[in-house]
Amino acid sequence: MASKDRAILLAAQEVFGRKGYAGTTMKMIAEKAGVAFGLVSHYFGTKEELFLAAGFDMVDRVLGAIRPQMEQAETGLAAVRAFISAYLGFTLENKATFPVLIRCSPFSDVETLVDRRRIAAKFTELFTAIESCLARGMEDGSIRQLPVKPTALFIYSNILGAVRTYFLTPFHLPGLFEETVEYVLRSIAAPLPTA
Repeated sequence: MASKDRAILLAAQEVFGRKGYAGTTMKMIAEKAGVAFGLVSHYFGTKEELFLAAGFDMVDRVLGAIRPQMEQAETGLAAVRAFISAYLGFTLENKATFPVLIRCSPFSDVETLVDRRRIAAKFTELFTAIESCLARGMEDGSIRQLPVKPTALFIYSNILGAVRTYFLTPFHLPGLFEETVEYVLRSIAAPLPTA
């Protein structure tokens, strides 16, 4: 991606994340990116396409941060820990731009006719990564037998709840992200063998 279109995408992530879809204009994004208004349309077309590109790029970046951590994990349970920890860590490292993923999400109340099916399809990549950790853990015995798809959604919902609490509410609970990780792991871990 060229530097100007990358600057536009980063500006869009920040502005959409802060103001939402309805509260953002292409002019605001152009000003934030320091480019001419027409250049935004040239690279991304419509506001909806830019909104989706901003959200989808964030999903790709999150997965890029998570996958190496998952692959290094010794068990499926450790891979779930790695997924959640890397995801939550990524949010903190990208505070200015990450909130676009709260807005461009199948769990958001997108106040527009943005194609939610496309958003849901992109988020499937996140769920599939969690599902692979779960399947691995059930196979290696670190995770108890659970329905994979609903459990992946449960895990992501817990992550999302913590992220939304952090970014959108006045409740700044110490240790929120760490406790989210431990809560999920306690919920799915295989019982320890009794002596």
